Amino acid sequence: MRFAGKVVAITGGGSGIGKETARRFLAEGAKVALNGRDAGKLDQAARDIDPSGQSVALLAGDIADPATGARLVETAVSRFGRLDVLVNNAGVFNPKPFLELTEADYDWYLDTILKGKFFTAQAAAKAMQDKGGAIVQTGSMWAIQAIGATPSAAYSAANAGVHAMVRNLAIELAPHRIRINAVAPAVVETPVYNTFLSDEQVREVLPTFNAFHPLGRNGQPQDIAEAILFLASDQASWITGTVLPVDGGVTAGRT
Repeated sequence: MRFAGKVVAITGGGSGIGKETARRFLAEGAKVALNGRDAGKLDQAARDIDPSGQSVALLAGDIADPATGARLVETAVSRFGRLDVLVNNAGVFNPKPFLELTEADYDWYLDTILKGKFFTAQAAAKAMQDKGGAIVQTGSMWAIQAIGATPSAAYSAANAGVHAMVRNLAIELAPHRIRINAVAPAVVETPVYNTFLSDEQVREVLPTFNAFHPLGRNGQPQDIAEAILFLASDQASWITGTVLPVDGGVTAGRT
């Protein structure tokens, strides 16, 4: 029960990594303010992880709008009285060759991944500045290592900005006893792939990436959730400014 009495805000919590992370925080005693773009999906996630409705508050909206992050923090504080942890998890992904990327594609990545995480972190830090706290960003292995099979120049650039933000904010927020770190996942089996592939394509394509990871399998949401909870916990009280690859060994090299 590492998070008994703690309040956690999570973006991108309607499915996948965000939903599993929320489940884990609740299991360890936290109250959770959960955000996602799809109100219906978000409501279903809340019912799945907290049928009582007592420990989860919901805020539907797109964090590409900075007001959404601010409202999520306000929701956590007004419902549960404080904010101790922010998990900045919301993101988007759709591989497309560099020569085909449009300005709209570029803005989509930068607004959601970089601007969204930036201003949500800012709102959370303002709420935490008097008593401390922890922020964990979901970055990406693609921001560390380019992968030819999944051309992702704009996505990678946006996440590289997230990684740089972690290092800068670690210095700026340390005097307020706010730690900030990131996880950098490789291929994790979540519904994000269904946003640009059919169900049949997902079933065919995802297994081909198992061998891409030296440990021989794709990641699962719980793999990333465990790392997030560690970085958010007091067990990581002397860790800040770190980007932790959670990638089955991809960035270590090739077998």
